[in-house]
Amino acid sequence: MFVEIIKTMRPKQWVKNGIIFAALIFAREFLNPAALLTVTAAFFVFCGLSGSVYISNDVLDRQGDSFHPAKRSRPIASGSLSVRKALTAALILLGCSLPAAFVLGAGFGSICLIYLAVNLAYTLYLKHLVIIDVMTIALGFVLRAVAGGVVIGVEISRWLIICTILLSLFLGFGKRRHELVLLGENKHLSRKILREYSPYFLDQLIVIVAAATVVAYSLYTMSADVTAKLQTTHLNLTIPFVLYGIFRYLYLVHQKEKGGSPTRILLTDKPLLIDIVLWLIAAFLILYL
Repeated sequence: MFVEIIKTMRPKQWVKNGIIFAALIFAREFLNPAALLTVTAAFFVFCGLSGSVYISNDVLDRQGDSFHPAKRSRPIASGSLSVRKALTAALILLGCSLPAAFVLGAGFGSICLIYLAVNLAYTLYLKHLVIIDVMTIALGFVLRAVAGGVVIGVEISRWLIICTILLSLFLGFGKRRHELVLLGENKHLSRKILREYSPYFLDQLIVIVAAATVVAYSLYTMSADVTAKLQTTHLNLTIPFVLYGIFRYLYLVHQKEKGGSPTRILLTDKPLLIDIVLWLIAAFLILYL
């Protein structure tokens, strides 16, 4: 049972919570031991919260997941984990993570409550609204990014919020496209909202948010207030890494029919992984050295 619960918590998806470190890095506080420890604790709190959310989602979506070629092997959808045991595990996770969030700070705890409320609204209603479904997922990433700044008391850059929204929409629409192509004529059995999408429509949305992401990040690196705040004019040297990352992901979505799990792509596609590591190294050297 323990193994099934861990699988349902989807630990591979916890990579998404890594965005909570963004404010720490770009506020130039990464080398501050106290700040780093605090954000690391916040990261694990979000892992617990997201784990409880994933379990709850799988319980509510178990019927639709049983028709999905990949999701039907999940413990709850396959029947290897009972609903009662799954909900018990979700409540335990929530009971440990939420109080821990408020220990780290009232502001951070409040954002965690909003994160849970947004996910509940998504599961019960918002996931059935075209476009709003993906925008709600993007909001979850924004809340993580904002939480990373709030927990250590640093100013949240509007550029961080804009870039996070656009990148999340890019990944979200790419995921929807993959699901649509994968399920084909059976798309309505697994996820009813897929009937509102088409590959052509999603391609248009992906192109728009991909271009907007590159433009927004480029403007961020060359912004006068950012240059003054970070005391460097060289952050624009990281733009090529962002360009390649976007192009590589588009290649995987359109040429390799991937994109169903952005996290899996991140962890398994070596060129993309190398690009992200190089971007992090370049950003770190520019900001700290």
